[in-house]
Amino acid sequence: MKNWRTTYSEKLVSAEQALQSVKSGDHVVFSHACSEPPLLVKTLVARAPELTNVEIFHMVAIGPGAFAQPGMEKSFRFNGTFLGSPNRKAIQEGRGTFTPCFFSEVPRLFKHKILPVDVMLIQVTPPDEQGYCSYGLSGDYTQAATENANIVIAEMNTKLPRTGGIKVHLDALTYIVENDSDIKEIPAPKFGEVERMIGQHVASLVPDGATMQLGIGGIPEAALLSLMGKKDLGIHSEMFSDAVVTLVEAGVITNKKKTLNPGKFIVTFLVGTNKLYNFVNNNPDVELHPVDYTNDPYIIGQNDNLISVNSALQVDLTGQVNAEMIGDVQYSGIGGQVDFVRGAGRSKGGKSIIALPSTASKGTISRICRELDRGAAVSTSRNDVHYIVTEYGIADLRGKTLQQRAEALIAIAHPNFREALREKRAFASSATAD
Repeated sequence: MKNWRTTYSEKLVSAEQALQSVKSGDHVVFSHACSEPPLLVKTLVARAPELTNVEIFHMVAIGPGAFAQPGMEKSFRFNGTFLGSPNRKAIQEGRGTFTPCFFSEVPRLFKHKILPVDVMLIQVTPPDEQGYCSYGLSGDYTQAATENANIVIAEMNTKLPRTGGIKVHLDALTYIVENDSDIKEIPAPKFGEVERMIGQHVASLVPDGATMQLGIGGIPEAALLSLMGKKDLGIHSEMFSDAVVTLVEAGVITNKKKTLNPGKFIVTFLVGTNKLYNFVNNNPDVELHPVDYTNDPYIIGQNDNLISVNSALQVDLTGQVNAEMIGDVQYSGIGGQVDFVRGAGRSKGGKSIIALPSTASKGTISRICRELDRGAAVSTSRNDVHYIVTEYGIADLRGKTLQQRAEALIAIAHPNFREALREKRAFASSATAD
């Protein structure tokens, strides 16, 4: 039997050699978020003059996104199910495409060849003694795309944290490129008084022993830090960041009361700073799983008291949530919001929370609105919504009539807009009656 070290040396090449395997017309997938392989991406972009019509798929963009910049459209075309600042403009200006999809369903696109994968570019840790590499910070769709790719090019980085859970064997890799680069750090977002108040409202809905799902951003950060004083919280989430480590250090998060995977942090990708990366590195309590496990509503619902916290751009007076569009312009994506809203709905004692500031554009626009902007998508339907939270309070919509929902939502809108919202609601009711 061949020793894994022999296999390693046989597959070790330069980035330039490995990226020669990408051909015009290929479908290329990058591993997700902070696991995006920087040297491989940079080397691929350098080949732009030689390539045409290469489709590049990924979700949260952490790298510079040079392939999506003006002038690259003949060589590369971006396709994603979630947008960030490097690729958002490419979609809006026609240099890329957006594919609506729940985060939990993305692996299915690769497994069923709905989205073919000619070449997969991943970043992994060096192998263990059995020849297995850790996916580091990205399991989500990365595992499914790797397992269904024709060619897998791995950027091997000794600085990448080694996480538990899913792994990839050297035998599954076509080429290995060594590159010890610093892992991209995403500092904790700053937040103000509005986010702090929202966080306190969210925390009031969280019982001791609950299992939490939170995203990244000012509101999730404020909500997490408002949980100081809670006991025996757990984590089952698509991701977590530095604030979770702070709560672990304070004894708030222990994972002891989880009814599924007790004692374990269950996550599909990680974003943060070295504080987080040092915490998860070789930590047997942290497990990375594919997103079609972590975000499966059936799996989520097996956690009792699952509290899901997500954000939104708008909520209309019936409870419909727009979390991804500004007018008819695609701004981000659905991500895992609906996955966890529905999972929390299945959970015994579960609660799903949509939290947002009451206004936008420096207080000139109400995020609680009579109807969503024309052209905007409904991200989470009114049938799924449970709690809506702003800095002005909590609206519990489950089991409420349309009139009761409107009243509850107006009560947590900014005071400057409540009268106008009541007038619009009254006009709508009289128009319907006529």
